[in-house]
Amino acid sequence: MVVSMLLWVGLGNPGEKYKKQRHNIGFMVADKIAIEHSFSSWRNRADASLCEGEIAGNKIFLVKPQSYMNNSGKPILKVARFLKIPSDSVYVFHDDIDLIAGKVRVKNGGGHGGHNGLRDVDAYLGKNYWRIRLGIGRPDEKALVNKWVLSDFSEEERRGWLDSLIQTIADESHQLAEKNIEHFNSQIAFRASLATPTQKQNKQSGEKNGI
Repeated sequence: MVVSMLLWVGLGNPGEKYKKQRHNIGFMVADKIAIEHSFSSWRNRADASLCEGEIAGNKIFLVKPQSYMNNSGKPILKVARFLKIPSDSVYVFHDDIDLIAGKVRVKNGGGHGGHNGLRDVDAYLGKNYWRIRLGIGRPDEKALVNKWVLSDFSEEERRGWLDSLIQTIADESHQLAEKNIEHFNSQIAFRASLATPTQKQNKQSGEKNGI
């Protein structure tokens, strides 16, 4: 028996040239969850790729907007309305330059922190949805931020922490499905800590850096 219906969204840019970029970590997580939990094949609906499955007794719809990062809100709203899923049952996985690479934070509501994808989602859904912030770190110089998020993860990053983090999120996604947010956070932190690089935390907000 299905307990509830949830909409999980990975933010990113569609197309092969964007596939490995830091900005696309949300897509990467969505793809891994779909594989690890034997979801249906991806299909196109309302400017989005959609697949579905079940985790911890909950029906999960995974979505990857195909309208590019900065216009993510409208396709998400279309899918949510079609499926009759309220905003507080929507979870958005997205990159975050204000978190050290490999760190994850989950919260409901809040600001977009200058992230243009979230800014657009806020405009269409409001702020009462869950944000899964996936740390990608930031360059030392503010002027390099745009280039940083739109560049590919290095092989060192993939081997050092990225692949492990994405796998851990997929393994622990039942905690998200059951809304055991504290346990999800603690398990991610525990399992990913061995692979998380040491980086200097820059305190500037994404808003100030225009991302």
